[in-house]
Amino acid sequence: MRNPNQPAPSSTTASFAGLKRWVDAVLYSSAWLSAAAVGLMWATFLFWRADVPPRLAIMIFTATLFLYNIDSVLPYKYGQRLVLSERKLWMIHHRRELFLLALGSLAIAGVLFWLDGWQHLLGFLGHLTAISLLYSLPVIRIGGRWRALRDFPLLKVFLIAYVWAAVTVWIPAFYLNKPLLSPVVLVLFSRRFLFILALAFVFDIRDYTKDRLTGTRTFPGVFGVRATKVVALVALVLSNFLIPQGAAFQHVFMLSLPTLLAGSIIWFADETRPDYYFALLADGVLLAQFFAVYLAS
Repeated sequence: MRNPNQPAPSSTTASFAGLKRWVDAVLYSSAWLSAAAVGLMWATFLFWRADVPPRLAIMIFTATLFLYNIDSVLPYKYGQRLVLSERKLWMIHHRRELFLLALGSLAIAGVLFWLDGWQHLLGFLGHLTAISLLYSLPVIRIGGRWRALRDFPLLKVFLIAYVWAAVTVWIPAFYLNKPLLSPVVLVLFSRRFLFILALAFVFDIRDYTKDRLTGTRTFPGVFGVRATKVVALVALVLSNFLIPQGAAFQHVFMLSLPTLLAGSIIWFADETRPDYYFALLADGVLLAQFFAVYLAS
């Protein structure tokens, strides 16, 4: 019961609190990130002047939602010595909902995978799923300790970049019957890989203390935060200079805008930044790239 001597919250305060609850749910449930995955895949279709199939977009959205949410509810994570951020506390308080969301997303993605005849790509999609699941699931025993793929020194950012580039470039190439080893596909893949790699370093910076506590050796932990930023910016610049054949000038110009935005986010990244800096801005750059391609098209 509210203290009668305590002033009632204003409608503005209540509206802000309600808005924040919705924003937290979208960001911390990985819905925002899943939309970014669809946006990047859509950008690839736009480059080839093709429409993204709605059911494929839903399959990628729900598959991403499943993988990130099942990762966030893994039991072993709740026994780690962690610095609990607002994001992590939200996930702990909504662990059951995230698990149910993961199961529902898996069901939708599985049905679409089967109905739309993707079985011939089971091996390709299976290896991406395996990497995503084994990324955080400790199933390899080394030196008396169970380890996940992310525990191997300096590996985690490259795994993230590979899976995201494969999903958002190779899957459209498969759908449009374009050879994966053709020059234009290789350039698009390399460009996307380096762009995601640059942003993945930002999240290593965010997790600097947590990774040190859990013994995960990442670039910031081994080389320092400033050196990591330099490496990330180099990857970002290289991605911007990889121009696929047939790209129009306005396409290249518009893509330079999210690159500049990503560069500023990398440069000012710090683990003391609020969670929204990473969940809203750093992930939002991925959607900014989609909108840049959409406007250029």
